[in-house]
Amino acid sequence: MPALTALAPAKINLFLHVGAVDADGYHPLTSLVAFADVGDRVSAEPSDRLSLSVAGPFAGGLSGGDDNLILRALRRLGQAAGTGEPGLRVALDKQLPVAAGLGGGSSDAGAALKLAREVLSLDIDDADLEAAAGVVGADGPMCLWMRTAWAEGRGERLTDEPRLPTLPAVLFNPGLPSPTGAVYRAYDAGPVAAADRPAPPADWSLGGVLDWLSVQRNDLEAPALALTPAIGDALAAVAATPEVALTRMSGSGATVFGLYPTHEAAEAAARTLASAHPAAWVRSTQLAVQ
Repeated sequence: MPALTALAPAKINLFLHVGAVDADGYHPLTSLVAFADVGDRVSAEPSDRLSLSVAGPFAGGLSGGDDNLILRALRRLGQAAGTGEPGLRVALDKQLPVAAGLGGGSSDAGAALKLAREVLSLDIDDADLEAAAGVVGADGPMCLWMRTAWAEGRGERLTDEPRLPTLPAVLFNPGLPSPTGAVYRAYDAGPVAAADRPAPPADWSLGGVLDWLSVQRNDLEAPALALTPAIGDALAAVAATPEVALTRMSGSGATVFGLYPTHEAAEAAARTLASAHPAAWVRSTQLAVQ
């Protein structure tokens, strides 16, 4: 069977409300999550053993060793299927920045799991596939299905949201990592908000959603800015582009996004940002493409 390839899209937290850490060391959260039409590429084909190769512009910041999330998820899948370690040759084309608040590692693992089930014709249902995705963290299941959804609890309670319109966007990463653990520790050391779920928009048009998002927040933005001031510069750069309707950090950073009224406005903004910030990673994209 020839190799199969899938997109592992960037995950964007359109808002992120975070509560106080619980007794198990986890933070309750509420978020509306959408996926971009840009991301990494994952390929898989049958082999006599499990292996992973990593290439692409951000391969240098990622380990292809045993701690890689793809390999962890695939080993758990083999356990669930009762086959042992799956015989699969996996190749990752790493196009997304690492430690960027885009869920890249979880999305890579999710794409690899679905490819493995197809390539190896595994007799395993969606629930077992989701359980395997959970080994990479709370956002494993959401990045497995790659659908617009409300995420609650630790991020594992998902409710699909098909009403969200396609959102023209620009993603901007200043070229610096923002490690999730450090950001959460900084959050715990300061004022802690609540994982409140806002009432949904009364109007699900693009304009209505943009207005609704503007009164939400990312509770990790302030601690991430304190640790990585360049995120503030990235927010200011995107906020200065013509026609931008909303600027916010995604996840724990360092990637920020801008939302625009049209795809043409987003593309023009991306060109302007890429020209003015040649060391940054800039992409025009569409979020929540159904």
